[in-house]
Amino acid sequence: MQISAPRLSGMSVLSNSMTLPIVLVLMFVGWVMVASASIEYSQYMFDNSFHYIVRHLVYLVMAIIAMILSAQVSFELWQKVTPLLLVIGFGLLILVITPAGHEVNGSSRWLRLPGFTVQPSELMKLFVLMYLCGFLVRQGDVMRERWFAFIRPLVVIGMAALLLIAEPDYGATVVVIATCLAVMFIAGAPAVPFILMIVLAVAVMGGWAVSDEYRVLRLTAYTDPWADKFGSGYQLVQSLIAFGRGEWAGVGLGSSVQKLFYLPEAHTDFVFAIWAEETGLIGSTILVFALYFLFLRSVAMGRKLQQVNEFASYLVTGIAVMMAGQAFINMGVACGLLPTKGLTLPFISYGGSSLIVSGVMAGMLIRGEFELRRAEQDA
Repeated sequence: MQISAPRLSGMSVLSNSMTLPIVLVLMFVGWVMVASASIEYSQYMFDNSFHYIVRHLVYLVMAIIAMILSAQVSFELWQKVTPLLLVIGFGLLILVITPAGHEVNGSSRWLRLPGFTVQPSELMKLFVLMYLCGFLVRQGDVMRERWFAFIRPLVVIGMAALLLIAEPDYGATVVVIATCLAVMFIAGAPAVPFILMIVLAVAVMGGWAVSDEYRVLRLTAYTDPWADKFGSGYQLVQSLIAFGRGEWAGVGLGSSVQKLFYLPEAHTDFVFAIWAEETGLIGSTILVFALYFLFLRSVAMGRKLQQVNEFASYLVTGIAVMMAGQAFINMGVACGLLPTKGLTLPFISYGGSSLIVSGVMAGMLIRGEFELRRAEQDA
């Protein structure tokens, strides 16, 4: 197997990419919204209005660099290092639930390093997906013929899910399991074991969700948040108020009222609500369609890559599903369609780990475009 592609300049990989401008626009929108949503909070918390603005800009530069570097790496090399990345991911997840983990709002999801924190769950989502794609390349034919071939990837996915739940990070667990199931379905998993796997996953996660009173409150508050608008439904009520204030065209960039200490996590989990308030239905629709277009293009790319590189095909499709799923959950939570979960909006929300990993995944999508162009030229 060829491990590395011929030496290529950065421009040859990045040129003529349709993904690159979409991602850069989304990143810029994210920086603008983080600036708008965080300025008063930054002044109150750090006596510096530009605290989160500057930090997000640094993360943004790091994400763009990560995207460019990721685009230079061949899928053959990614496939080769996947086992090592998976081991590193498990090590970080184990470390984060020890006393070395940094706890925020009752969840230990971060590792504190000098000057910043790292969220291992963001890395592990990608590492588990990469492992599954490699497994499907090696054992895909066996999996389609023998149902017990499901056991090996299920063990790895299950271990990752258990460690994510231990943090707890319910949102990341849902994204990982849903993405892996989608990729296995696309790879041609047999119907009976696949359905049994879905039922088992839903039963386990559902049982865990209702096993604690606090989680039950979070799961049920979205059905009628106004019933406890100063308690369990407070966050959703404030988010819905933001959507209502936005109306058609919004109140204008920087003019949000809900970001003035009414809506918690305004620059992270609920940044879409601030965007809706400031740009209205029009701006919200444009953002949704930009993410939807990126998803459709990536899925179409994954289908074409099936004839070029099987690992790349599964990985690009999985990245599309993962990004779209996370975006859907984030927006659904902000709109009150889903229970509250701590998930960022890809490319938009504040968060260094999420933004950098999203940059890496965007680089993989750009690499997929390049591989298709090169295959067409060689044909």
